[in-house]
Amino acid sequence: MRSVRIRILATLLVLAGVGVGGWQLLPGEENRNRTITVGTTDAVTSLDPAGAYDAGSWALFSNVFQSLLTFEPGAAAPVPDAAKSCDFVGTGLRTYRCTLRDDLTFPGGRKMTAEDVKFSFERVKRINSLVGPASLFSTLGSVDAEGLTVTFHLSSPDATFPFKVATGAGSIVDRTRYPKRALRTDTGADGTGLYLLKTYTKNKRAVLATNPKYRGAVKETGRPIVLRYYADSQALEAGWKAKKFDVAARQLPPALLADLSPSDPNQRVTAVDSAETRNLVLNVRANSPLHDRRVRQAIAALINREELVSQTYKGTTDPLYGLIPAGITGHSTSFFDNYPKPDPKEARALLTEAGVQLPVRFTYGYGQGRGAAGQEAAEVKRQLEASGLFKVTTKGYEWTDFQKRYAEGRLDAWAVGWVADYPDPDTFGAPLVGTDNSMKNGYSSKEVDRLILATQQYKDRSRVTDSFRQLQEVVAQDVPLIPLWQRKEYVLSSEDVGGGQYLSDGTGVFRLWRLSWI
Repeated sequence: MRSVRIRILATLLVLAGVGVGGWQLLPGEENRNRTITVGTTDAVTSLDPAGAYDAGSWALFSNVFQSLLTFEPGAAAPVPDAAKSCDFVGTGLRTYRCTLRDDLTFPGGRKMTAEDVKFSFERVKRINSLVGPASLFSTLGSVDAEGLTVTFHLSSPDATFPFKVATGAGSIVDRTRYPKRALRTDTGADGTGLYLLKTYTKNKRAVLATNPKYRGAVKETGRPIVLRYYADSQALEAGWKAKKFDVAARQLPPALLADLSPSDPNQRVTAVDSAETRNLVLNVRANSPLHDRRVRQAIAALINREELVSQTYKGTTDPLYGLIPAGITGHSTSFFDNYPKPDPKEARALLTEAGVQLPVRFTYGYGQGRGAAGQEAAEVKRQLEASGLFKVTTKGYEWTDFQKRYAEGRLDAWAVGWVADYPDPDTFGAPLVGTDNSMKNGYSSKEVDRLILATQQYKDRSRVTDSFRQLQEVVAQDVPLIPLWQRKEYVLSSEDVGGGQYLSDGTGVFRLWRLSWI
């Protein structure tokens, strides 16, 4: 209940600040160019939009680049940004056309045209980076460009395509500054977003200056920003306590978050529910000790989410029993329905039926510095080994190395967080469990793929609920992954910084421009 009280009090604190003295939230002219420093543990995998599909990279993309569309805070559908307008042509949901704004200029001085858009989308698919976002464009067949008009031809009806266009995968780059068939490897970025990337030092900091040439959905640009990257949650906590930055976002230690007090006059606390989830992904390839579905079902029958959330996360996350989180259309509790409580007897029966040698030995990897990932791995290991049925070897890896290891199939199991790309259940479908999904665990199901395609045929998203519930039932039976928890989104800021409540809403958009001095 403590976390619930914090959320309520934090909201009241914000409302009280606006209602009692809204004039105080307007920054003085002398603060307009004063830099705000933000601390985070979300590392950047790549500065190239074709080479990254993670929260840290996309947080930067949403500020430095523009997509044709974008999401406003709390919105259920995207709105035009680099585009003047976008819409499907006809009723078949297979042709999507956008008209660009005519006043967009890259940092080098070139005007953006539809050719840049075509180049950017085709490049993501062509490069198909091992840890990139190409899987989002699985229904994209071809792109035509003429002047300021770009037309996307889809291989199958896809009502969710506008959502995907609005993500970091849809970032538009200057075609004269990016290789056609390879990732850009320097520390520059050429986009038309609200910010210009002035300097970047890997795993250290990114310096952002406001872009005076930005034109798009946002009417008022923000303050200059410095992003400081920390190796782990403990280092981020130490930096916060030492006042080395003004805003702390993702991911402070659970113990600190659990003890936050919104009545503290020295800081502002924002805590809201989000659609971010975390899953234990299981390697289903033939050479994996987890290849047999019954072995994976046995793991699912032993996981105790309540203990995990209580012991490791101090109540700052909620147990999750379905692929799709609470609050998103189609959410179900399929894993609770199939594995209602930790059951060592059932797990043993499954392993006996599978005919595997006990204990089953497997490796479990996680990204170092990613919140409480190390403690989480230790707790899952404890739960599985307490049954005497499994022997788990856990190891943490530097973030980029970790991504490559699981993408190359060098781990048997790994835990990863999943930040919703857009506010629709589709973002938890193909990217997580569809064939050639971004989890790279070798899972493929004709039934899952059929259901995903079925849900993409309806503009009215209320009509996809049953299909997504069926999909989650298949996933609970096949167990290519095991949902663990759903995150609450916390942002801390010093008492003289406002806008923290708009910074993140559990999607890939990181609204640095909403931060301001009070």
